Amino acid sequence: MAPPLTRLRSLVREGRSDAPGHLVDVLGRIGLVGYGVVHLFVAWLALQVAFGVPDAPADAEGAVGTIARTPGGLVALAVAAVGLVAFALWQVTAAAIGFRWVDGGERVRKRVGAVAKAIAMSALAVVIADYLLDLGSAGGTTAQAVAAGVLGLPAGRVLLGLGAGTILVIAGAMAYTGLRRTFMGDLDVRRLGPIARQTIELLGAVGHLARALALGVVGVLAGSAALFADPGRAGGLDAALRTLSATASGSSLLVVVAVGFAAFGLFCLADAGTRRA
Repeated sequence: MAPPLTRLRSLVREGRSDAPGHLVDVLGRIGLVGYGVVHLFVAWLALQVAFGVPDAPADAEGAVGTIARTPGGLVALAVAAVGLVAFALWQVTAAAIGFRWVDGGERVRKRVGAVAKAIAMSALAVVIADYLLDLGSAGGTTAQAVAAGVLGLPAGRVLLGLGAGTILVIAGAMAYTGLRRTFMGDLDVRRLGPIARQTIELLGAVGHLARALALGVVGVLAGSAALFADPGRAGGLDAALRTLSATASGSSLLVVVAVGFAAFGLFCLADAGTRRA
């Protein structure tokens, strides 16, 4: 019997896409569109926070709820959830055998990034599924609840601290990706004009840096919860954005981050159309 990786390679289409089959490729691109739209709604909610408008939390849960209240929103969310799962599968395949057009450290970084994308996409799919199954009722697990659960374990403070460190490492990797613009290597933009290529590159750079900043604040909040053994200090994206709004730069910094999230949302739409196939 062939080794698992050999069997997996036999399923991957010819070319520079790591999607295990045409159907996964198509659904994965739909998932990317859904991921981008969610980020656009998060950006809108963040702007409302910046200008003091009370509304849903500026995070994935708040964005999903906002989308669900639009005409056709529930159907769109269901389709997006399927696409997100497909894209997560695509990234798992890429992490195992993908990125054959690069080698060395660059291939390792891309495969680690693929794992992070698979986790992020799966997490958003779970948020959507939870909303659809509960039909919008209050649910989900808050960052404080997760932190409290971890702190209740043996060596809980150490475990939570390690989790915070992992989040900060991922945030650093996002910042590296944004600064070095390595994400362009995953796209096929040869048929695009220079202005379109530069626009996609700018959107990706700004978007990755904005997400890195927000995720870095989440990591700091988790680290603070571990240091003081206080789960109330932990927080997700909404708490991170509100923390930024409370800094000396106040709403101005939050507006910048919101614009960055919108840029990332638009980049995801471009990514769906130009990812290597």
